[in-house]
Amino acid sequence: MSEHDQDKTTDKLVDAYERMLKQAHDTIEKTQEQTGPRLREILEKTRDNMVELGELTREEAHKVSEYIQRDIEDAANYLAETGEDIRDWWRFDLQLIEQRLMDAFAKVADQTSLQLAQWAENARQLSLYQAGEITGPGTLVCDRCGSETHFVKTGRIPPCADCGSLTFKRRANEATSKG
Repeated sequence: MSEHDQDKTTDKLVDAYERMLKQAHDTIEKTQEQTGPRLREILEKTRDNMVELGELTREEAHKVSEYIQRDIEDAANYLAETGEDIRDWWRFDLQLIEQRLMDAFAKVADQTSLQLAQWAENARQLSLYQAGEITGPGTLVCDRCGSETHFVKTGRIPPCADCGSLTFKRRANEATSKG
């Protein structure tokens, strides 16, 4: 695969991440009056819909929905452990983040807090981020050397610029680590 083809795939998956998150948010808003929306079912429905429409292959849609679920589970874990606001999890000046993505992500996280609490244990086990995956805004810390990689918008995770490592964790909130 040429670098140009890789860029096209990356752009396609980044765009798919944002569209899938927005569609999940829209579906949650429509079902807000029902008891406890089920995020996994909504993501599966959205993922299957994108495949049926030919927007993504089944494999691509599966990857994107896993990335979204991982990010939401990581946020749930953070919220459950710290009691902090979702904005603290992002650790960025809100003006740097596209407001529409922040609003959609925060609404999904807020509206599914009960479901997210159940996923918190899974989030701890699945908290590693791998180079090549797609992630939402935030700061990832190299698992090997501690170097930080900042994302101000959805993007593909590159290998560590300092040591080439392929695994990362989301940066812990400095306020909670100071005790």
